[in-house]
Amino acid sequence: MLESLKIVLGKDPHYADYGLIERLCEPERQIIFRVPWMDDDNNIRVNRGFRVQFNSALGPYKGGLRFHPSVNLGIIKFLGFEQIFKNSLTGLPIGGGKGGSDFDPKGKSEGEIMRFCQSFMTELWRHIGEYRDVPAGDIGVGGREIGYLFGQYRRLVNQHESGVLTGKGLTWGGSLVRTEATGFGTVYFTDEMMKANGDSLDGAQVIVSGSGNVAIYAIKKAQELGATVVGFSDSSGWVETPHGVDVELLREVKEQRRGRVSEYAEEASGATFHSDGSIWDLKADVALPCATQNELNGDHARALVDNGVRYVAEGANMPSTAEAIEVFRERNIGFGPGKAANAGGVATSALEMQQNASRDSWSFDYTDDRLHKIMSNIFTVTKNTAEEYDRAGDYVIGANIAGFKKVADAMLAQGVI
Repeated sequence: MLESLKIVLGKDPHYADYGLIERLCEPERQIIFRVPWMDDDNNIRVNRGFRVQFNSALGPYKGGLRFHPSVNLGIIKFLGFEQIFKNSLTGLPIGGGKGGSDFDPKGKSEGEIMRFCQSFMTELWRHIGEYRDVPAGDIGVGGREIGYLFGQYRRLVNQHESGVLTGKGLTWGGSLVRTEATGFGTVYFTDEMMKANGDSLDGAQVIVSGSGNVAIYAIKKAQELGATVVGFSDSSGWVETPHGVDVELLREVKEQRRGRVSEYAEEASGATFHSDGSIWDLKADVALPCATQNELNGDHARALVDNGVRYVAEGANMPSTAEAIEVFRERNIGFGPGKAANAGGVATSALEMQQNASRDSWSFDYTDDRLHKIMSNIFTVTKNTAEEYDRAGDYVIGANIAGFKKVADAMLAQGVI
C-alpha cells in the first residue's frame, strides 16, 4: 500500500499534510478481551477475542469476525487495514475494521459453539452498534455463529437492533444474495477484467482454491457464465474436476455434512482427489484463490503462468504473497487484488444494513443486480485510476490509490482526529 502511495504523493503532495499517512496506519481503537466458556465436559476454557476499529472516516467500522486458531492481533490488524480501502472502493458509507478469536469451531459441539459465541458477545456488545461498528462473518463464522452472536446481543441490549450484525438469517433481518455475494462478486470482477482485455469467461477453464462459502459461489457463478471449473481444494488436499463441478453435491458435502473434499471426489463422476501436490499445478485460463491469506506464493505463481493462466482474481483476503503478485506483474497477468475483487461480500453487507435501516427486504434479482453494478463500478474505478497515474493495467496500483484517496479526502476534511 505504501509503495502505491509514493506514486500519489508525487502527483498530489497535499496527501502528506497533517500526518495523514501516519494517522491512517494507526488504528483508531484496538480491543483485546478474555473469552471464558465451558465445554461439554464442564471444563473451563479460555480464548482471546479481538476487535480492531481501524478507520471510521467514511462510516461505521465494518468488517468480519474470524474464529480460527491462527488468529492474533497482527492478523486482525492487517485484515482491518485492508478492509478500510476495500470498503472505500464499494462507494458505500462504511469504515474499516476486523475482529475475531483464536477459538477453533472445528470439532466443537453445537452447545460449545453457542456458549463460546455468547461469552464472546458478552464482552464485544459494548463496543459495537449499527452507527458505531457492524461486524459480519469470516473464516469460522457463518450463519450459525452469527445467529448465536446476534441472539446474545439482543438479550444484552434489550432491543432488536438488526443493523448491528450482517450475514443474518433471512427471517430475522438478513439479505438475499449475502451468502453468495463474495464468490459472485469475485467472478463479476473477473468477467469485467477479462472483457476489458478482449477475453471472456465463456469457455474458459478456471481453478478455484478452497471449498467454503466464497469458493462454492465463485464456482457456481463461473459455471453459470460458461466457464468450466477444473479444480477446487480444502486443507486436506484438492480435487481435479476436468468436466466441471457439481455445485449442489459440493454444497451438500461442505455445508450440510461439514465434510472434506475427498468425500466429494468419492461421489462425483470424473473427479479425482489428491492429497499431495498443489492445485496451482493445474492447467487453466483463470485462477481464483478463495481460501486464506498467503496461500499462493511465488513458485505457485510461476507454475500458474507456465500452465497458461492469464487472469488471477483474489476471492480470499490477500491470498497472494508479495512475491506472487510481482510474478503476475512481470508476466503481464491480469490480476485483481482482494480489496477490489472480493469486495462483493462487504458491499452486500452494506446493502443488508440499508435494508435493515429502512425496514425493507429486497428480492434476490434486485440485490444481485445491485451487487453486479457495484463490482462493475469497482473495476472501472480501479482501471481508470491506474491509467490516471500512468500504470495502465496495474489493478493493484489502481485499487490501492482509488481506495486511499476517498478515505484520505474524508480524513483531511474532518481535521486532525
